[in-house]
Amino acid sequence: MANTGSQAGAKAAKTEMGELEAMISESPTSEKVCLKLARILSVHRSEIALFRLEKGSLRFIFPVELRSAGVLPLSGTAVAARTAATHTPLLSNSFMRVRHASLFEAVRLSGNGEEDRNMEQMPIQKIMSVPVASPDKTVRGVIQVSRKGLDAKGAGADFTGEDLKKLEKAAEILARMPFMQEGAEL
Repeated sequence: MANTGSQAGAKAAKTEMGELEAMISESPTSEKVCLKLARILSVHRSEIALFRLEKGSLRFIFPVELRSAGVLPLSGTAVAARTAATHTPLLSNSFMRVRHASLFEAVRLSGNGEEDRNMEQMPIQKIMSVPVASPDKTVRGVIQVSRKGLDAKGAGADFTGEDLKKLEKAAEILARMPFMQEGAEL
């Protein structure tokens, strides 16, 4: 009986990724794709960050409010920079214990619902960070999904290996999105 539940979960995940993949032909905005990804991974809009590699640095392309926030050099210590430089995914359910720049966590985002607005100013407690790479393994950017809250318990469930696999699959799809191409219009 337990196998039926896991088969249903796998089928749902495949359907969700199929929906994300189908978006490629629509030339969607990064916002539309990230909102879809937030639904797939059961997180808020303010808990998704997407970076594109441009001239050796990472630039926010989502949330759109952070596009003008500057760039993260690949040589830096930011989680996104390490993810891109090492081509290695990260899953941490104790992220608050890790020293990190929390500058971007304090940015107010527009267009959020009331519940998301309450979340956006919360510290990141848990995080997944995955390189967005083309089939030839060229890194095009980084996708990060977090859970925010006053503490780890308040941030919600821990991320699982299954969640990381979903994000890695989503990153493969994101790599083929038009907006992930260096120099593409945003």
